[in-house]
Amino acid sequence: MTTEPRTTAIEPATFHPNPSKPTYVPPVGAVDAHCHVFGPAARFPYAAERKYTPVDAPKEKLFALRRHLGFARNVIVQASCHGKDNAALIDALEADPQATRGVAVVDPSISDAELEKMDKAGVRAVRFNFLSRLVDTTPREDFQRIAERVAKLGWHIVVYFEMPDLPDLAPFLRSLPTTVVIDHMGRPDVAAGVDAAPFRGLMTLLEDDKFWVKVGCPERLTCDGPPYRDVVPFARRLVETYSDRVLWGTDWPHPNMTSHIPDDGLLVDLIPQIAPTLDLQRKLLIHNPLRLYWGEE
Repeated sequence: MTTEPRTTAIEPATFHPNPSKPTYVPPVGAVDAHCHVFGPAARFPYAAERKYTPVDAPKEKLFALRRHLGFARNVIVQASCHGKDNAALIDALEADPQATRGVAVVDPSISDAELEKMDKAGVRAVRFNFLSRLVDTTPREDFQRIAERVAKLGWHIVVYFEMPDLPDLAPFLRSLPTTVVIDHMGRPDVAAGVDAAPFRGLMTLLEDDKFWVKVGCPERLTCDGPPYRDVVPFARRLVETYSDRVLWGTDWPHPNMTSHIPDDGLLVDLIPQIAPTLDLQRKLLIHNPLRLYWGEE
């Protein structure tokens, strides 16, 4: 059921036209484990049911940004503006098969042949989005059926929710038959602090080693704005506590950002603040994403 009005008007660009060169140099082989591609719409039209219409942000721009920031690989997540049509995602994966992996969005009726085709292209997960302002509500029974099917391929589930929804969602997430990766630290209330009950609830969930968490996206969580120092304690707590199950990504091209346009170089420069040792940085940027998405130890 549709919960918000559609928009076909093209929204302003949400990605920086000239991001700074980060001072921090990522270790060789580093992975940007959460980013997107948009369009180009002339080749990959946006979904009719979309709730926003972005400026095109094609694979060429993403790969150029990867080189500029000093990263070697990307994990590309299907954008909600493309709905369940993963053509732009698959095109990006096939353009650079060694250096890319993907997270798709699929319908429960998808065929085994299509899933196998996506697996061959480099898809390794599906995303369940619980934010009604971005997508229409999907019955949990549908998500359960999808999870059971993709688990047979060795894929995992990526989930996007907001922290107030976690108590209701947690039993369902625990029931899923495969690894579950939580986007954007579960979107905690930064003003409440790292010792607030909701963030402690997330950490309780993470005590189960089936759960992983992404620690990027401070630009969405900050109360203070750049350089996002108020978000650092949350990400650092997770990195230091669950060092073998954390991932980091730029979230380029930062869909639906309305407060400001993030500088991706600044985002990279936060990494040594949230992962203060070389060992933690290598786990966050290399070992963990290679293990989960490339099957490399």
